[in-house]
Amino acid sequence: MKNFILSHIFQACFEENHRNKNHPKKLNPKSRSEEKKYPEWAKNGSLGSENSQSEDNLLEWAEDKKKGQKKRRTNPRHPSRTSLKILLSIHWCLHVVSSYFLSHYVWLERLKSNKSIKSFLQKTQSLIEKIKRDRIPPKKNKNKIVSKENSISQFFKKKLGFSKKIEGELFEFFPHKLEEKKTLENTIGSKRWVRLSVVLVIHCCLLILNTSAISKTCQGRFVNPVTDICWSCLFPITIGPVKVNTSGREDISNPSQIPCLCPRPPMPLPVPGIPIGFWEPARLIDVTRTPYCMVSMGGVQLGTSHVGQGVHSAKGTARTQSSFYQVHWYVYPVIYWLELLTDFICLEQQNFDVAYITELDPLWNADELCFILNPEAVLFSNPIAQAACTADCAATSAGFPMDALFWCGGCQGSLYPFTGNNAAHIGGVQASLLLTQRMMAKLHRELLLWGTSGTSNHEICQKYPMPIIKKSQYKTQMTYPRPTTRGPMACNPLGRTEAIWGSGREFPYKGEDFGYLIWRKRNCCLF
Repeated sequence: MKNFILSHIFQACFEENHRNKNHPKKLNPKSRSEEKKYPEWAKNGSLGSENSQSEDNLLEWAEDKKKGQKKRRTNPRHPSRTSLKILLSIHWCLHVVSSYFLSHYVWLERLKSNKSIKSFLQKTQSLIEKIKRDRIPPKKNKNKIVSKENSISQFFKKKLGFSKKIEGELFEFFPHKLEEKKTLENTIGSKRWVRLSVVLVIHCCLLILNTSAISKTCQGRFVNPVTDICWSCLFPITIGPVKVNTSGREDISNPSQIPCLCPRPPMPLPVPGIPIGFWEPARLIDVTRTPYCMVSMGGVQLGTSHVGQGVHSAKGTARTQSSFYQVHWYVYPVIYWLELLTDFICLEQQNFDVAYITELDPLWNADELCFILNPEAVLFSNPIAQAACTADCAATSAGFPMDALFWCGGCQGSLYPFTGNNAAHIGGVQASLLLTQRMMAKLHRELLLWGTSGTSNHEICQKYPMPIIKKSQYKTQMTYPRPTTRGPMACNPLGRTEAIWGSGREFPYKGEDFGYLIWRKRNCCLF
């Protein structure tokens, strides 16, 4: 059959070639010019054909060669080459088709020779005819609708009990197919379980990372009154000019006159008393990078905000670094609510409270806007005023700060402006101590903190307004991340250098936020 088709194709190609040889075509401009050269060929009508074109080219090349003018010969198109390509492609297609049908014919003949397969085919055909006659509807369950294919397969298994047997006989000739089927099913099942497990693991990891990122962004710890407070910082306690106990702690001047005279309502007349002095743990302060992170309340996150995030960066190629922190102020009269001293008139009788958070203060973020509170900052923004702070740093490191230099923060920097921006960031401890001083100076300017120390009757009888901070009235003690409870540097005056005691107090992750206990000097007239 293949030879017969090839012979017909050759014959058709030969007839087409012979027909094209004597068929005149429209002459192109080149052929028209050549008509004048070779008129006898144009009369015969063979000039437009492909064979005649090749003859013209050969003759023209021969004449030019005689004249000594070499000219490139054009490549004629040979119809025999095109027909050869067509014949080869047809031959290849016939070969593929014949081999395909031959292999399938051998496979079908081999299947038909088996009796069990033959009987299976007959039963299948009869069953299909029966299904077409009866039109079996699909079975419906409560939770699952069985398709027609499933119902037919179930019908096979119920009516004909040879499904597994026939399957084994079917794959008797092709055992590798059965193995491939089983391995394919196993791999598909294993791939499904692998994909499911990978998806579950990824989701669990993302959930853990998200929850840890939310819960671990804010770090902190409740202040333990027993282990986190340096109770020796209460001293020295003075009665008049006499110091009862010092415990190696520094102190400022106390009233020397005995008795003291202070009015006590409802009596309008002054009542004599005994002047006493001590250091009272009165306030807590947080310095944090995360808004609404209450460090001294166990790391509680009161809310989330992208405004006012703490930063720590360097501007350009300069070595000077800048930072920004949020500050929280707590009322913390620990002696009163622990009832260490009862019926003591000099103690502040309040409860624990969150008194101030800078996230709600628009002046804390903007230096220009804070000019409303501290317009005198213009006077101190010059090298001469800032150079005077070196004397305050030296005085604080040796004892107490100089209250006359109220614009200086000792060794930490400048108290102005009253914002959370630190233009000269040296370390976390230095920045947190500076912002602690700025916060107290800000609260004094807002008349939220008053004076509690002094030597005159007016200063020891009651609290008095103090719009400019008296730096020698306060001491600070670190409570987080590592409390300072021992040694002479446990509680330090404002502005004292942190280079002596601050090493190891700042560390990554849990040691980048800070908490301080504010010790306040208290002078009062005890009746």
